[in-house]
Amino acid sequence: MDESRARYVLAAARVLPGPARDARLLALGENAVFASGDLVVKVGRDAELLGRARRELDIALWLAEAGVPAVRAAEPKPLLVEGHPVTVWHRIPDAVRPAEPRDLAELLRVVHALPTPPVDTVELPPRELLGGVERWLRLAGDAIDPADAAYLRERRDGFAAAAAALTPHLPPGPIHGDALPRNVHVGPDGPVLVDLETFSADLREHDLVVMALSRDRYGLPAAAYEEFTEAYGWDVREWEGRGVLRGARETASCAWVAQHAPSNPKALVEFERRVASLRDGDEAVRWYSF
Repeated sequence: MDESRARYVLAAARVLPGPARDARLLALGENAVFASGDLVVKVGRDAELLGRARRELDIALWLAEAGVPAVRAAEPKPLLVEGHPVTVWHRIPDAVRPAEPRDLAELLRVVHALPTPPVDTVELPPRELLGGVERWLRLAGDAIDPADAAYLRERRDGFAAAAAALTPHLPPGPIHGDALPRNVHVGPDGPVLVDLETFSADLREHDLVVMALSRDRYGLPAAAYEEFTEAYGWDVREWEGRGVLRGARETASCAWVAQHAPSNPKALVEFERRVASLRDGDEAVRWYSF
């Protein structure tokens, strides 16, 4: 799905007060995210994401009732338009500053204090960190080396089994699932969580390994990571299971990049760099966006 296709779906959905062509594209990944007036609209890549879109809306309502600062849905149910799930959200006021790791940590403390909701309210699945690997590799098709795809599938299977055997340090429960500062918006009323589609009920350590990996792979300064752990109250690097969750997330991150390889040469280069670093066992190789 490219921007042109996403705008076509947006126009067909007829959920904006003005022309779809005037909506501002905020992001293009698993979803195309557009802003117009007081609304934000997310257009999912394909119909396989419809169930996740439904759950995200249910999660938004649950978080609102729990008083957790998070994005709020403008419509309670998703639409399926031209084979794409479409959800509509209230637009958050403009940011007053960039989100910092400590903002994320404070929100995670709130989320991690929540009990698992009743199933009739919202069903939080386990964190299927590796669940998208097969679909992303399939979307990559012939653009990537079949040997690299086979290598990632083998890693996926190994880390999935190892993760299932982990003994957590923290009590399991609700997690955000993709806990990064980019999923925090600091408006005039303070930080709020956005992108709720990976909310799960699983090991709380999933949320914390993300930032440890950001420090090791993506260039997060050590001082910023220390602010994160201080605000949260614990450093996941003290836990013996961290390597398993890190390896799983690295595997998923490589496969996620692969899906962009057919249409983006820079994505292919980054995918090959990441896979090479995993094959070499070099945990210090820096990974980049593309």
